[in-house]
Amino acid sequence: MRVLVATAILLLLLSSGCVQNTVSETVNRHDSIPAGAVKFTPSMDQHPPVLHSDGYEQPVPVAGGVNTAGAEDSPFIPDGSDDLYFFFVPDVSVPPEKQVLDKSAGIYVARKSGQGFGEARRVTLQDPGRLSLDGCEFVQGNKMWFCSAREGYTGLHWFTAERIDGVWKNWRIADFKESYEVGEFHISADGKELYFHSGRAGGKGQNDIWVSRNVNGEWQEPENVEAVNTAENEMMPYLTADGNGLWFNRFYQGSPAIFKSERAGGQWQEPELIISSFAGEPTLDGEGNIYFVHHFYNDGEMAEADIYVAMRR
Repeated sequence: MRVLVATAILLLLLSSGCVQNTVSETVNRHDSIPAGAVKFTPSMDQHPPVLHSDGYEQPVPVAGGVNTAGAEDSPFIPDGSDDLYFFFVPDVSVPPEKQVLDKSAGIYVARKSGQGFGEARRVTLQDPGRLSLDGCEFVQGNKMWFCSAREGYTGLHWFTAERIDGVWKNWRIADFKESYEVGEFHISADGKELYFHSGRAGGKGQNDIWVSRNVNGEWQEPENVEAVNTAENEMMPYLTADGNGLWFNRFYQGSPAIFKSERAGGQWQEPELIISSFAGEPTLDGEGNIYFVHHFYNDGEMAEADIYVAMRR
């Protein structure tokens, strides 16, 4: 997800005084998409998703009010929920330093409706008129974790918010220990394990998957999940509700692909390739269907991104 790059540039702009400390109200995300933007369809896709498992149907874009001619990224479905959260930017050709100023970029949510999803709505996580860029969302029960660069803070931080009467409120900083270098993560259903990607020292390559265990309310020193890591990038972990399925990204034949490892006898097994060709950030619904982001490329340039689903057979 490009929010991590964008936030770094935002911080430079804030510290240099190049960005005003007020922003206008959020605009409708459809209105923010450039008039000439092309909505890609599977028939136009130069690099369609490739399925490597006979346990799923061929991936297709999710139906309903999620996908647009802009970029939908970073999907996440909380355990036991019919809500699909995702990150949206209206134009991937706009450089990050301008994306962070876009009044429609941020986290959205859509509710499942029939075979698809209803119209997505913006998740508000900042006071009106205050500048922030929020992403990397993880939701468990009535609590959300998200990464953010915002006024009043130096650097990129993890925050939490509480859902009260259907509205997200009380957002506050919630960083992990700085030495852990926690990237995008997933917390197990029982709250005892934190799986995250990081390029921290001691790994096998670039980014690895790590796990930290909660003991008496404190996250312990991370351990490398050696069974799934290689010299390549392993990123974006997702843990199934039963704690026995670890899904993540790794590059395969030059582009992001989705892999899955199963836990047997308390040990993670050799990962299996599930979907390749610009497929990333997997998340599962209650029926075991796989949702992920698929990026469309046109003559070597990313044109847009949609949320796809591979239905379980």
